[in-house]
Amino acid sequence: MTGESIKNTISLMFITVVAGLLLGLVYEITKEPIATQQRHAKEEAYQEVFADAGTFEEIEIEKQKIEGELKKKGFDASIDEAMKVLDKDGDPAGYVLTVTDHEGYGGDIRFAMGVKSDGTVNGISFLSISETAGLGMKAQEDDFKNQFAGKKAKSFTYTKNGASGDNEIDALSGATITTNAVTNGVNAALYYISRLDK
Repeated sequence: MTGESIKNTISLMFITVVAGLLLGLVYEITKEPIATQQRHAKEEAYQEVFADAGTFEEIEIEKQKIEGELKKKGFDASIDEAMKVLDKDGDPAGYVLTVTDHEGYGGDIRFAMGVKSDGTVNGISFLSISETAGLGMKAQEDDFKNQFAGKKAKSFTYTKNGASGDNEIDALSGATITTNAVTNGVNAALYYISRLDK
């Protein structure tokens, strides 16, 4: 090795070490604010899907067991978090779940969903979605997501011909994959809640 190549190697190694240290420092500085922001987004979503909640009590999830059950039922989804909702007087009012469906066109679709004690869906609020702009991303709009709100069904289906029952929603035009993913995520959550009530 020549003196020039040794000098270049040492310089490159020094730059790599400094860059690594700076990346580590940036990660440490941004880690807590990002976690705080994610926590706030989740809390806002919970309030959106269960506005009259007094408090939320976490329900322990047996992840492997429930994911196995969901797969057997044909769902490609996971229940990430489950909360029992208590009203202002401390009485049970329903549940709020964080659901991830793995069938989205652009990847995982994660949302919060509120369900009253009688099985009526309070609503859904998206936490992360990366579908096609102008098509699948319309799932975030009230016209689509509000179709679930106020309806009581064991499971939902979607139609392209106009929903006619409480268990039907209108598919997003040009985004059947997204519609299917969200509907299946909602159905997975309803199935999980039906297990809690047994």
